[in-house]
Amino acid sequence: MPGSRTRRSLLAATAITLLAALAVPAANANAVPENAVAGSLVLVGGGLKADNKAVYGEIINRAGGSSARIGVLTAASVPASRDPHADDPDRCSNSACNGAYYASLFKQHGAAEAQWVPIDLDHIANADSDTVVAQVNSMTGFFFGGGDQYRYVTTLLHGDGHTDSKVLAAIRAKLAAGAVIAGSSAGAQIMGGRDMVTGGESYQALRDGSAPGYFDDPTRLGHLPAGGFGFLHSGLLDTHTGAYGREGRALRLASDTGHTRVYGLEENTALIIDRPGTPTETATVKGTQGLAILDLRQARTRTTTAGWSLSGARYTYLTDGDRYFPQTWQALPAPGKHPLTAATDTPVPANTDVFHSPDNTSGRPYSLLGTAQALVATRTQRTATAHTFETGPRFTVTLTRTTKRSAWVGNSPSGPATLIGLTIAIAPH
Repeated sequence: MPGSRTRRSLLAATAITLLAALAVPAANANAVPENAVAGSLVLVGGGLKADNKAVYGEIINRAGGSSARIGVLTAASVPASRDPHADDPDRCSNSACNGAYYASLFKQHGAAEAQWVPIDLDHIANADSDTVVAQVNSMTGFFFGGGDQYRYVTTLLHGDGHTDSKVLAAIRAKLAAGAVIAGSSAGAQIMGGRDMVTGGESYQALRDGSAPGYFDDPTRLGHLPAGGFGFLHSGLLDTHTGAYGREGRALRLASDTGHTRVYGLEENTALIIDRPGTPTETATVKGTQGLAILDLRQARTRTTTAGWSLSGARYTYLTDGDRYFPQTWQALPAPGKHPLTAATDTPVPANTDVFHSPDNTSGRPYSLLGTAQALVATRTQRTATAHTFETGPRFTVTLTRTTKRSAWVGNSPSGPATLIGLTIAIAPH
């Protein structure tokens, strides 16, 4: 699948021409139907491995188990006409061959049927084809692949009103009726509502802030005010959080756009949302990594000549089996996990690449989660800091243990701990 850092000039130009029209979505254009109580979302932060039986199995079980019929959408990939290796099954990376890849995997993992839904930049008209709608209506679940989430906007949504194509309307109705909608990387990002991220790196986001748009510069923090499909509204979504250190850009985007919660999805791990858009919406984590939840309800920001800063945000990290209740902001460790007992007085080691800078070609990158995990394991240390690799200014991230903080672990000593109640601050120096 195409890397999430890759940006294409054609899409950037298209986005700029549509931004003014998309800045204010049509009334209820992104709203999940009020009766969407039976459906569910399975959102993966990218890097979904072919042998991830837990996540593929979760999707298939929710789609009907051995009778599951999965519709695969890969419009976020380049179409075959733009793939120089389209005719080489060993090297191709386009919507059609990616669709076939995922369809094959779903069948291998036990689905009765899996089919590519033929919509991409070469076949935009299919999004309003009655034949393709009939194909969608025969499916019991759907999977959206990765690539570039803006391609889903240009293929499945109608520009000026940000309204559903016939195919997307059919998928939305299937969600309301109980279908499972899954996605990985861009396929997860597109499930969100307003202010969907379109690109950016954490350091440049902290330094320069966000802007509406889709930019050729992959480091510039952009967002789409009208958002994606609007299947999930309880928080902003970001993906590849740990792999690319995206907590910095997520905090800045949420602050700039008035959001109070971010779900940071880790690779090869699923955030499962039951009854999305309802008062009983519930989230569960499944996978070997975890889910970062950033809570900005008490966050405060300021901008001085030194730069932008944030304080008072809360950082929660949930792992396999943990549950989360958006309406009450409550996180519950999975049954069988037990409190972590701090057992060391060793100081938390310093790190100078807290958000995994692409400019850091040596050393140990990305330390935010590692710093947090090390902090809760100490008996006496109350705060720990890590810094950005870049300077001018250099940002310092401070994690603090609160009186309400807790850490929980399962039976595997090597797995990540569940962290609840740390605070996070960012300041320039």
